[in-house]
Amino acid sequence: MRRDMLQDAYDSLHDVFSPPFRGVMVKSVALSIAVLALGGFALDKFALHFVTTSHGWLAAAITVAIGLGLLAGLVLLAAPTTSLVASFFVDEIAAIVEREVDPTGAPGRAAPLWEATIAALRFAALTLIVMLAALALLFVPGIGFAAWFGANAYLLGREYFELAAMRFRSADEARAMRRYFALPVFLAGLIVAGFVSVPLLNLATPLFATALMARLHKRLERRALAPSRI
Repeated sequence: MRRDMLQDAYDSLHDVFSPPFRGVMVKSVALSIAVLALGGFALDKFALHFVTTSHGWLAAAITVAIGLGLLAGLVLLAAPTTSLVASFFVDEIAAIVEREVDPTGAPGRAAPLWEATIAALRFAALTLIVMLAALALLFVPGIGFAAWFGANAYLLGREYFELAAMRFRSADEARAMRRYFALPVFLAGLIVAGFVSVPLLNLATPLFATALMARLHKRLERRALAPSRI
């Protein structure tokens, strides 16, 4: 992995805890937790609605089983939830990073709300499907964790890079650029996948990933315009 990408990751991690990001972090983490908590509460009520028993010990056992099932479900839903939340803050975060790395360059523009929302919903659904497939592979010795990590790297790299690129180009152009630079985008996705695997810290994934991909997009854009100098 190239040294400049590691430097981008270090700078992005520093950004997450910098003063300009703190307000965004509080809003992002609070919204992610609120969505997960509300979803868990609703699913708990829905499940208990279909459970009726007069035996106290059986009711307690069923309640514990439902609780453990909901906990596992919420862990699975954490990635698509934080990705969905990211759509509300990506432009604010990316603008800060773009001014930092390219203060004289043209500022990016926020993607149309409908376009960003559709992209976020599509990605959240795709993330859930791939996570379910990767979860099934966890039971296959030797490839389970690698499959989970690789799926996260691909999906997170894909989503956040396209969101960063869409500030400067159309959705189709952003996808084409991501495909052209598939390897560096995937490598950056590996860094994000490592970040998202750390409990509690992963709630700040939208901030870190957006900052990292905004830097990567700027660097790859310079490479495309002046390949002989990169």
